[in-house]
Amino acid sequence: MKRLVISDGREIEVEIDPAAPAPRSLETGTAVVLRDGVLFRVTTGAGRVLVNGKEVQLTLADPRDRRPGLTPKTLSGQRDVRAAMPGKVIKVLAEAGQAVEPGTGLLILEAMKMQNEVRSPRAARIADFRVTVGDTVASGQVLVTLE
Repeated sequence: MKRLVISDGREIEVEIDPAAPAPRSLETGTAVVLRDGVLFRVTTGAGRVLVNGKEVQLTLADPRDRRPGLTPKTLSGQRDVRAAMPGKVIKVLAEAGQAVEPGTGLLILEAMKMQNEVRSPRAARIADFRVTVGDTVASGQVLVTLE
């Protein structure tokens, strides 16, 4: 899966392979990462990321969420959360009018006998649920509207 790593206004697109082995861990919160023939010592903890001892601010974003001229800090306004795949809504985890943080579960979508939690992509208020428990949804169908 492709993701954008954003640091100091620069964006680097990275491919994350869920099947790839994890970076070799040296100690809690520290790993050695090899990229383009260069070794990097990456340490995380207490909300900080250090690369070779230098603190950096990183944001991980999904390129599919990008719109021209927008950065993660400026994402605001109304936004639809869509189904990534066809399935059936089996549980609603929040309610209209509720304030949610990034990653807050909105609903559970069952697809191919697997339960997938659909989460909020950003801090927002839930404007409307477009589906209810028991609804069958198509890929790309609007599930929730955030504002």
